Amino acid sequence: MPVWDRSAVVDQDAVDGLVQLLDLEQIEVNLFRGVSPPVRMQRVFGGQVAGQALVAVARTVDHGTVHSLHAYFLRPGDPSIPILYEVDRIRDGKSFTTRRVVAIQHGKAIFNLAASYQVEEEGLDFSKRMPDAPPADSLPTFKERMAPYAEQMGAWYHRPRPIDMRYVDAPLPDASPPAEPQTSQRVWMRADGRLHDDDPTIHACIVTYASDMTLLDTTLLPHSIRWSDNAIQMASLDHTMWFHRPFRADEWLLYAQETPSTSGARGLATGSIYCQDGTLAVTVVQEGLIRRV
Repeated sequence: MPVWDRSAVVDQDAVDGLVQLLDLEQIEVNLFRGVSPPVRMQRVFGGQVAGQALVAVARTVDHGTVHSLHAYFLRPGDPSIPILYEVDRIRDGKSFTTRRVVAIQHGKAIFNLAASYQVEEEGLDFSKRMPDAPPADSLPTFKERMAPYAEQMGAWYHRPRPIDMRYVDAPLPDASPPAEPQTSQRVWMRADGRLHDDDPTIHACIVTYASDMTLLDTTLLPHSIRWSDNAIQMASLDHTMWFHRPFRADEWLLYAQETPSTSGARGLATGSIYCQDGTLAVTVVQEGLIRRV
């Protein structure tokens, strides 16, 4: 059993709310319905759609755990109406199971995802080294870090946050541009409370949700532009994840992010998610729209 050391106030209600948000209503065989949280948003958060889509896939898989997913964000989601998830059972093999799911609103596809599951088996084992980072509990919480900007952020500052994010080296909104372009950032993250379900599926779905929270912001770092500047229109275009090793989403995970390129109003970012023991748990790659307003 994990040791629960919480130096900050645990937002268990928000975590339980996230688990409930990712839960889906089954309407028919291969057809599920999800909803969005009752907060004022222009569009559905991409991590929510990806997490719910992975839940829909998991409901149709009898054995194995997810080892990869590949997704495209096709249209902005409408947070005021439910999202339908239609699963296509492409293949059921002895070792690998493949599914495709389409998220639908207003009769149109807003998102699609392909996922592959694998039964556990032994093989070669290697993990690149986790980068150095100060302990997560030594870093300020989101509210502690952003307290000087609370008035500017308004209700966004006070909203419940199911994911505890501790930034290692991300610049603050009023930071001066560095002498050399910054191309990477490190963030500790975990569900800000206990997940009572040990099923790897819920942990994978929550990390899928969280993986979309900071990755695209990394593409702005070399340009010393902040999302809060309202100078850039940003939206996820595609999202890919490979799940290498077991992990718990309610234990600290180090999310090391880097951007190799921005061009053509698009930015590419890569992420490596490590367990506290230094082993690589998940690899993430995302491309997004970063268009000047």
